[in-house]
Amino acid sequence: MNESLLRELVPEVIGVLVRRGADFAAAEDAVQDALVEAVRGWPADEPRDPKGWLITVAWRKFLDAVRADTSRQRREERVEAEPPPGQGESVDDTLQLYFLCAHPSLTPASAVALTLRAVGGLTTRQIAQAYLVPEATMAQRISRAKRTVSGVRFDKAGDVATVLRVLYLVFNEGYSGDVDLAAEAIRLTRQLAARTDHEEVAGLLALMLLHHARRPARTAPGGSLVPLAEQDRTLWNTQLIAEGVELLQAALARDRLGEFQAQAAVAALHGDAQRAEETDWVQIVEWYDELVRLTDSPVARLNRAVAVGEADGARAGLAALAELDPALPRHTAVAAYLHERDGDLTTAAQLYAQAARTAPNIPERDHLTRQAARLNAQLRG
Repeated sequence: MNESLLRELVPEVIGVLVRRGADFAAAEDAVQDALVEAVRGWPADEPRDPKGWLITVAWRKFLDAVRADTSRQRREERVEAEPPPGQGESVDDTLQLYFLCAHPSLTPASAVALTLRAVGGLTTRQIAQAYLVPEATMAQRISRAKRTVSGVRFDKAGDVATVLRVLYLVFNEGYSGDVDLAAEAIRLTRQLAARTDHEEVAGLLALMLLHHARRPARTAPGGSLVPLAEQDRTLWNTQLIAEGVELLQAALARDRLGEFQAQAAVAALHGDAQRAEETDWVQIVEWYDELVRLTDSPVARLNRAVAVGEADGARAGLAALAELDPALPRHTAVAAYLHERDGDLTTAAQLYAQAARTAPNIPERDHLTRQAARLNAQLRG
């Protein structure tokens, strides 16, 4: 274990926690707890990304400490106040903060950005990537939101739709980004589902569970990214898949389709396939059609192009892709994949290499680089 590396990383990790909202003393304590785990576990299995590991573990330690302190305070307050029998537990403080930041005086987009920054712990850059806008634009949006609410009393909660959007983006950042926030997003969405009779809350929780169920298979032991078609499906969590499908079916039965239900339906069709070749791509295209109708999202259209390529052939997928803005994130990677399926290995290799240069994270960059190298080796052979 590289102890000098650990010492060098400590100030950086403390700084990350402080920027996420921890006070300095609490951040120090959390990092020290994470270092103890590192000393215990790293000699046998040192992580591929030591800094990312320390940030993830330290942030969890901080959240655990906050929750423990909050629970202790609640117990003391209940003893002092002696509430009447049958009074329910109050809403989780974190979830309540999400609702308060989604203030009615803010537009939904500004409320989401402010909440992600102030409560969710995401950086301005991460939020900008999620919204497909320049970082400077998102910084201005967050600054305006702060000015708007600077003189406002936070005594009016925002709407469920805005909170759902925040939870969705936090989960996405945790699922594919540098910081593991997925479990926290699921925890809060479970609480919201328990308190809210709303089909889109159930749809979002189903979507999270269905995606989270596949997480153990998304990376190889060395940390490399494993595409969906190549994943070992025996590693998928069948209990989470079953729970997600049950939630989704109950939500769809109410016949008030929303975007999270549509996305969950796509994830459920993937989860239902025992093998990649058994995936019902025709139905997936139909659900993406619904999602595009509901949201007109460029990301949904991009995913639809992939599904069309699987259902109707690579040429059809490329035709669907040609209708989209080439500047869309992951557009080049999708083009590379479809060109490879169409047999144009030279173009595919060039596009994989191009996509790797703009990949949003290291695992994705490494995966795309390997894809380009694999095709170039085939072309040379």
